[in-house]
Amino acid sequence: MRVLMLSKACIVGIYQPKLEAIASRGVELTVLVPPSWRDERGTQQLERSHSAGYQLRAIPIRFNGSFHLHHYPTLAREIAAAQPQILHIDEEPYNLATWQALRLAGRVRAKSLFFTWQNILRRYPPPFNWGERWVLRCADYALAGTDDAADVLRRKGYRGPLRAIPQFGTSTSLFRPAKTAPQRPFTIGFIGRIVPEKGPHILLRAAAQLGGEWRLRLVGGGSALDELIALAGSLNIGGNVTFAGQLPSTELPAEYHKLDVLVLPSLTRRNWKEQFGRVLVEAMASGVPVIGSDSGAIPGVVGGAGRILPEGDVSALAGALRELRDDPTLRADMIAKGRARFLAHFTHESIAEATVKVYREMLNKS
Repeated sequence: MRVLMLSKACIVGIYQPKLEAIASRGVELTVLVPPSWRDERGTQQLERSHSAGYQLRAIPIRFNGSFHLHHYPTLAREIAAAQPQILHIDEEPYNLATWQALRLAGRVRAKSLFFTWQNILRRYPPPFNWGERWVLRCADYALAGTDDAADVLRRKGYRGPLRAIPQFGTSTSLFRPAKTAPQRPFTIGFIGRIVPEKGPHILLRAAAQLGGEWRLRLVGGGSALDELIALAGSLNIGGNVTFAGQLPSTELPAEYHKLDVLVLPSLTRRNWKEQFGRVLVEAMASGVPVIGSDSGAIPGVVGGAGRILPEGDVSALAGALRELRDDPTLRADMIAKGRARFLAHFTHESIAEATVKVYREMLNKS
């Protein structure tokens, strides 16, 4: 089968093994990506890390960095040349790029599907609500990152075929437990966007209550970085905290080996709650215990393999960190459960297999 995928997310190298796994299952796959993507963390350049068995093509993008308005001026030519049987639009239904791709799919009579992470029922002003309703009415299939996101699609009126499949898995070869346990102070990690809704300030305040020996390592960039550096100073913990900045995705596997626990203390907002928490899966795959808040999808991702705490509860987080630091048996149990959960549910191979089943279902209904 011939599949053309449009995905700005696939510029990230550690996501690309899913594409190789899809191609290995009898799919003639071409993936179109922009040369780069800009957001509050900076500019992510295309990483060609895993491109065996399929075509990874960079095409021009307009309005780079605008989540709702970006689109691709040469997309019509690309689709006409590829003549795909399926156009996989790896974008939300309220984005201009999705509307553009869905319209062009009709020109070559390709089946179409889109992807959504949206797990809060949000109503958009025109023209975005018009375009969203059109996509929900005309697309042949929908993929949702979680059951909550699937429920939102149904509540918005989508009546077509739908599967809940995470956008990406995690590589079993890139993310593995460290071979040896290094001697170091108990090291807490945060990896992700340094923005208020991700709760890094909750983590700093909890760490400040720990006492004893510990270190905190924060990897990422974002709008709250300067505020967070100032907070560490005001809490008198600046000497215990490292701000590593934004790193290429290919360097992340080694980052997890520097940690004894990964914390994702996300905070639900009126218009946002945690949509997945990919770093939790990467940590579990890497043999790192995880602690998360109860925001959005986090409890479902972690299952019984880690610790879930009420969001915003600084004292509860400090207590959980202190317990984990002081109890090697607890750490070993969480490591084993996390790795097992990752292998059972979140590998690139399992995500690819589920995605290819959707492709086959779409073509069998032709």
